[in-house]
Amino acid sequence: QVQLVESGGGLVQPGGSLRLSCTASGRTFSRNTIGWFRRAPGKERAFVAFIRWSRGSTYHADPVKGRFTISRDSAKNTVYLQMNSVAPEDTAIYYCAGTNVIGVVTGEKMYDVWGQGTQVTVSS
Repeated sequence: QVQLVESGGGLVQPGGSLRLSCTASGRTFSRNTIGWFRRAPGKERAFVAFIRWSRGSTYHADPVKGRFTISRDSAKNTVYLQMNSVAPEDTAIYYCAGTNVIGVVTGEKMYDVWGQGTQVTVSS
């Protein structure tokens, strides 16, 4: 079973930037789509973005559109989440997840492989 590992979280000031990474424990993700989700304090886990591994096509949730960008590096078997213009409401644990479900995969139940999460805190 492939395992996903997130990294890159930390403390960032409002308006700043951060880049999260997601790698697979094996050689590949073994999933056709990798997504990012986040769980803010006291809230349900919410979809952030996903990327189709083969075509590189992406989909971003409205709250992060224009500020966050999901991308992948095939040579490094890594998916990134570039976070720009962050705000305190972006504070959350960020998870990457994988799925082979086809379509617009924005629901967490559509994903069957998850990482352990990385904390992002936006504060001055």
